[in-house]
Amino acid sequence: MTDDRIRIEFDGAIATMTISRPEKLNAFDIDMLQALAAACDRLEADRRVRVAILTGEGKAFSAGGDINAWGGMEPAAFGHDWVRFGHRVFERLATLRMPVIAALNGHTLGGGLELAAAADIRIAEAQVKIGMPETSLGMVPGWSGTQRLVARFGAQVVRRMVLGGEIFSGEEAKGEGLVDAVVETGTVKQAARDYAARVAARGPAALEVSKLMIASANGEDKGAAIEALGSILVAKTGDLKEGVAAFGEKREARFKGEW
Repeated sequence: MTDDRIRIEFDGAIATMTISRPEKLNAFDIDMLQALAAACDRLEADRRVRVAILTGEGKAFSAGGDINAWGGMEPAAFGHDWVRFGHRVFERLATLRMPVIAALNGHTLGGGLELAAAADIRIAEAQVKIGMPETSLGMVPGWSGTQRLVARFGAQVVRRMVLGGEIFSGEEAKGEGLVDAVVETGTVKQAARDYAARVAARGPAALEVSKLMIASANGEDKGAAIEALGSILVAKTGDLKEGVAAFGEKREARFKGEW
């Protein structure tokens, strides 16, 4: 799936994904969700990429889901084709092997905050507005707003956004732990690139494994993280190589227990 509203640019070990629908405050429709999933698959497969940046074009990071894309859906289609599909796409972003930095260049609302929460690091410009306005529309957060956000930021601040409709500025969001750093307007993309360069200079294997271990400790997809770590470890052993060779040669394997 190709969609020029999700652009990817490469600069050495750093990849930047830009949400490019500024006339709609970078709100998502189904095609954009599909394009984001495809972009994640492309980054996952490119071993040159050690860190990714996610940002928006124009005056918003993302206003979340485009109401015109989901407002007329029947309940079953809304739950399956919109909510569950978007949830899977954001999970794909959250579980990328490389660290992801969200560069919040503007308003980050609803699904936009759920998207930013899937990143590992969030850097925001001072003027941003951050919140979860879904209940004002008579709906609930559906792209892990009550799940990943609670796990990463704590239940009380999520209650204040979802139940009370509180909207935070960049500095307020930093104080609540929603973002990790705040920078001046117009500088977040450079700040993200600087941070990405710091990350990219570290050992790529150590980054990937550390990300998995931290996610596991935080209760995020623990089963998959444990199995991925175990598989990586076993794949490095002489025993695995011997087992594969023995299978191909139709003989008994001669395991040596080499780690």
